[in-house]
Amino acid sequence: MFFDSILGWFSLDMGIDLGTCNTLVCVRGEGIVLNEPSVVAVKKGTNRVLQDGNAVGLVAKEMLGKTPGSITAIRPLKDGVISDFEITEAQASMIVDIGGGTTEVAIMSLADIAVCESIRVAGDDFDESIVNHMKKTYNLMIGDQFAEKIKIEIGSAGSFGEEKTMEVRGRDMISGLPRKCVVTSEEIREALQEPVGQIIDTVTRTLERAEPELAADLVENGIVLAGGGALLRSVDKVIHRPPASPSASPMTPSPASPAAPASFWKTSSSGKTPWNRTCPTCRLPEA
Repeated sequence: MFFDSILGWFSLDMGIDLGTCNTLVCVRGEGIVLNEPSVVAVKKGTNRVLQDGNAVGLVAKEMLGKTPGSITAIRPLKDGVISDFEITEAQASMIVDIGGGTTEVAIMSLADIAVCESIRVAGDDFDESIVNHMKKTYNLMIGDQFAEKIKIEIGSAGSFGEEKTMEVRGRDMISGLPRKCVVTSEEIREALQEPVGQIIDTVTRTLERAEPELAADLVENGIVLAGGGALLRSVDKVIHRPPASPSASPMTPSPASPAAPASFWKTSSSGKTPWNRTCPTCRLPEA
């Protein structure tokens, strides 16, 4: 014990998040010291990293979709999953981690996972939905990089203030020539409804499987959103109160879109960070 305390004076506490889209390194007392895309550029057929080992992160991400046949820019953590959660509080807590390749939902109690579920629907699927929307609606082919840019600039899971527009450039699927068009935040939101809906369903299923005692704790502790996908505009509001189906009354939660998560949100006293986002306290409407 004595030697452990001595070594602690000369050690550095670090946290490393090997995410599908981004790798983050956090140092105690300094916060995030590294936030780079989980991308590496290698010589095709080998494991040799280009530019003397420097073609990683942002440098390699710029190469995605632009590399010649002799170079490959890859994301080695494609569809990665979180294998361990550790929590020290006696009360139950719930986390919804929307990463790049997967979304993990877990309810934790007494330093262990009580209920969990994982689906391969996350940020990459948001991008893919936007790509497919541009194909079907505009006959315009765009790359994953541009789809991600659209998601960041005007993408949303629910309504938010003043709607936005964006000029999109790509290749015409009929003529094969470069072309541009203007898209709105409303249509991008509609294109994202399917993957967002699958995440909402996963959250609801996990809550339904929780024991009553755990659910009681969650009313007090709320749900924490984590991961880059949680930065999508209004995703917290949509999980808090899923949109009703067209046939449902505006004042009544739709059976097809359960509003069960709504009673588990609470306000966080700490500031919001890219990996820790919480939602306002609310209650379900009276029947």
